[in-house]
Amino acid sequence: MSLFNRFTSAISKFELPKKFTFPFFYQPHQVAHLACEQLQQWLENEGHQLQNFALDGKMFGVLVVRNHLGDTGYLAAYSGKTLTRDSSGMHFCPSVNVNDGVDDFVDSEQQLINDINAQIDSLSRDPLLEQLKVSIDEAKILFAQTVQAQQEMMVISRKKRKEQRERSSKELNQTDLKQLELQLAAQSIAEKNTLRDIKAHWQKRIDVDSLRRTRLTSEIDALKQKRKVHSNKLQQHLFSQYQFLNAQGLSQDLNELFINTPQKVPPSGAGDCAAPKLLQSAYKLGLTPIALAEFWWGIAPKSQVRQHKQFYAACIGKCQPILSFMLQGLTVDDNPLLENKASDKTLDIIHQEDSFLVINKPEGLLSVPGKSINDSVKVRIQALFPKARGGIIVHRLDMATSGLMLIALTERANKNLQHQFIKRIVEKCYVAIVDGIVEQDEGIIQLPLCGDFDDRPRQIVCHDKGKAAYTSWQVTKRNDHQTWLTLWPKTGRTHQLRVHCAHHQGLNCAMVGDDLYGRPAKRLMLHAKTISFNHPITKQPLTFDSIAPF
Repeated sequence: MSLFNRFTSAISKFELPKKFTFPFFYQPHQVAHLACEQLQQWLENEGHQLQNFALDGKMFGVLVVRNHLGDTGYLAAYSGKTLTRDSSGMHFCPSVNVNDGVDDFVDSEQQLINDINAQIDSLSRDPLLEQLKVSIDEAKILFAQTVQAQQEMMVISRKKRKEQRERSSKELNQTDLKQLELQLAAQSIAEKNTLRDIKAHWQKRIDVDSLRRTRLTSEIDALKQKRKVHSNKLQQHLFSQYQFLNAQGLSQDLNELFINTPQKVPPSGAGDCAAPKLLQSAYKLGLTPIALAEFWWGIAPKSQVRQHKQFYAACIGKCQPILSFMLQGLTVDDNPLLENKASDKTLDIIHQEDSFLVINKPEGLLSVPGKSINDSVKVRIQALFPKARGGIIVHRLDMATSGLMLIALTERANKNLQHQFIKRIVEKCYVAIVDGIVEQDEGIIQLPLCGDFDDRPRQIVCHDKGKAAYTSWQVTKRNDHQTWLTLWPKTGRTHQLRVHCAHHQGLNCAMVGDDLYGRPAKRLMLHAKTISFNHPITKQPLTFDSIAPF
């Protein structure tokens, strides 16, 4: 079986790249694009051999390579576990897992874990466990009720004794009054002793049942700890089976590659993406990597933004530690994300007062300093207004978004404006151009959003854990293949407008130039056009407008 696929059309007209693709931000080279077209043609005709892509889409990738004879071809791969269906006519790169089949250690450990699970399940179904739990819960309720009743009685009794003392002090002589005081004191002590005995009684009952239940659960806890040890052992073994090569001939497994990452352990599915499979096969076969491209094929997943045939960069969470190692020894394109695209752009001040500013941020400028780029709205404002106090940045715009931002110059203004954002007093209006034709004239999108743990900074739609996100929109213009929109976000989630436009449950049309959820272009066609708020000092309603530069 040969993984090396030859081009069916001449590639001599293409100048091959001098540097390998930077996999986390790129536009496919022409020759990689051609390889994708050939793979897509095969998928169109024979893809049903792999799976039903109308029900479950998948990420595919191509790696343009040169063999020892100097011939240029490409390898093909898909993300995820190896499919068992026949794919005759197109041979895909295998899993990096060196034991992607029979593994006695895995089988024995998994059986042991299954046995432990069965024991835990059996012990957990002991009816005495539930009986004791109910008994303890009931005892705690009765404990609280009985103590409360005794305490309420003691309050009433204390009040009566006080009234009796006041009345008797006028009616009794000193000897009788002293005798009464002794009786009342004894009564108070008796009530306190009764309260003490009530507490002791119920606490003893709770402790007895709790001890009995602990004896039963301790065995379950011990089994759970034993399961955890064996699960970690199995996980470490499975990760060690993924041995990744790089261009220098060195090798590291998943455990080694992720040990210095924030999560310390590989996320689920790490190592099974298309790009690592492609590079691994190329190194094993002695092929020279030239260019990489990955695209989505089929229906979009429920949460992520994925469009049929659209190119996507490698994921950060799963692939960055792996690919950073695998690319060592290759000359790779520079990371464009390290380039300050706003170094020659000005920050326009639309309105200025002692307490706040309204500025027009150019696209490409960060709102706050990033990991690699310090230049930002905050840094520039601090330079222009060194006496400014407080947070300065009240809200943010994405680096790729242009338009109006509110800037606080005093702590009082910052606090007031932040309060207005929290209470949604501030109203914002954006304009955007999206790829594709939006058929309806207006509407509302409500898709909850949260960060994509495996692919930050991308966001996903998640109805379970996502935060509510609400956008109203209206079409202002259409041409043959694009739509102009006005957008009013009622919430301010990260990438809200971009995801609501691109996601298949939203408008299903990514913004022009959206390199995260659509296709890269000269710029992201998103501009914060209007902002309305109350003056942070005088409370006067204010509105500012900015013309979109596109």
